[in-house]
Amino acid sequence: MATSEATAGTPRRGGRGARERILRAAVELFARDGIHVTGIAKLTDVAQVSTRTFYQHFSSKDALVSAYLQRVESDPEGPVHGETVLERSDLSARERLLALFAGSPPATVVRGCPLHNAAVEAAGTMPEAAALVERHKREFTERLIKTAAEAGAHEPETLGRQLAVLFEGANALSTSLNDTLPYQDARELARTLIDQATGGVLLPRYP
Repeated sequence: MATSEATAGTPRRGGRGARERILRAAVELFARDGIHVTGIAKLTDVAQVSTRTFYQHFSSKDALVSAYLQRVESDPEGPVHGETVLERSDLSARERLLALFAGSPPATVVRGCPLHNAAVEAAGTMPEAAALVERHKREFTERLIKTAAEAGAHEPETLGRQLAVLFEGANALSTSLNDTLPYQDARELARTLIDQATGGVLLPRYP
């Protein structure tokens, strides 16, 4: 018996737009349910494509994960777009650093950083995805260091790395607690670090 390309109530569509529908389904499902929990069957169902069409566009689920991370990274309205505040020309360098910790809008569930979440899920099993996340995080830290230098930090590399740790920690804790309060706490700590780094108050060094 031939296998039908459609199931009751969910027609399968290939052709033009199939790749984009698969990517949109990945953005929705990976962020909401997680990468490992989301199987090919669920992806093809939401994207309304056949399994055959899926593999015509992506050689494997790992290939889709990499494409998903690239989409998330480049989406100006996506969950990591808040980092682009560091590029704003209407704010001073100090204001840009603080604006980074403004926090995300209240949501039913706080998802945190999808790139970080993907790295945790990968756990060494998806090297291409892990490399993409590492590259993004290192570039983000470099942008923080550059902005810290513009803000007049005595040791911009130290301040940039500290703010990167603070930002990533706020993201992770807000996800664990499903609460944006960690962003508020991080903002106050960031203000203290920035003031100390730019205002002549140096922290003691410990071995």
